[in-house]
Amino acid sequence: MARNADDLVGRAVGPFVIEEQLGEGGFAWVFAARRSDDNSRVAVKVLKPRYAGDPDFDARFRNEYRLASELLHPNVVRILDVGHANGLTYFSMDLYTDSVAALIGRESQISEVALISIATDVAAGLAFAHEKGIVHRDIKPDNILLKENTTAVISDFGIAKAVSGYVTATGVNMTIGTPQYISPEQAQGNKVDGRSDLYSLGVTLYKAATGEAPFRSTDWFELARMHVEDTPKGPRKRRPDLSERFERIVLRCLAKHPDDRYPSSSALLDELRHISDAGVSTGAFGVAPTPTAELNVTAVKEKRHSWIKVIAGVVLIAVVAAIVVILGR
Repeated sequence: MARNADDLVGRAVGPFVIEEQLGEGGFAWVFAARRSDDNSRVAVKVLKPRYAGDPDFDARFRNEYRLASELLHPNVVRILDVGHANGLTYFSMDLYTDSVAALIGRESQISEVALISIATDVAAGLAFAHEKGIVHRDIKPDNILLKENTTAVISDFGIAKAVSGYVTATGVNMTIGTPQYISPEQAQGNKVDGRSDLYSLGVTLYKAATGEAPFRSTDWFELARMHVEDTPKGPRKRRPDLSERFERIVLRCLAKHPDDRYPSSSALLDELRHISDAGVSTGAFGVAPTPTAELNVTAVKEKRHSWIKVIAGVVLIAVVAAIVVILGR
């Protein structure tokens, strides 16, 4: 079995020949590869040995990716194969060489038109998945890939769910999600639904628009507390050229309580699509029927003592295990 990613370059993994490493995450290495039978290029993720060697984790990983392979949608990365060969567990998917993370890195300022386009694509992919009962749990710039025509597609459906089930079943210490992008309910260790993905999308859009995440800290406990308690600054305070409508949409996604966000990804998608309608007033966008994030801080603070022990436990697990689920690209 390969001990590191370099050991796999030039080797066959199932029906694929590994060409080069593209990146790695907490659980898998990511490679560019070619399919042996038709020479087509694909991306291949290979589970790291410490996880592939755990029968329970391996089984959950493959099962979740088989389910994710059924998500056939233009805004979801297509999973081609899920398999196990020569002691290696892998899955292949369509190869994309660009991502929102890379776009943020190379663009000093992403246009609002491009931001709305990305948000619309991601909301469409999430709406499709959520209707099938699948929550992503780790929406972030690295997991939003870009086609050559700039269409955004969501990658890595499945890994977070596999980890969640594994942790529940075994009690092994692992974090689920990426601290900078987790929702308040994730930070508290509560049950999540599709609205958690909307929060993470709000963080992603905020980062893409301003170059900075709404909450930043090198202390995981403090970062978790910020997600649960602190009110984010409006993105227009950091980038005044953004429209009020865009700011309201982002802030509604960032509402502390799920009930104060969009009720569904489909509702967000409808609003984003309406932006192109010149006849719709700017003031109509992003207005929640319930109090927004900024109006919920007092209520959240009143509950601080009820959740602070939960956050402490979640972050302590992360510190002890020293594992952050950063899933590559």
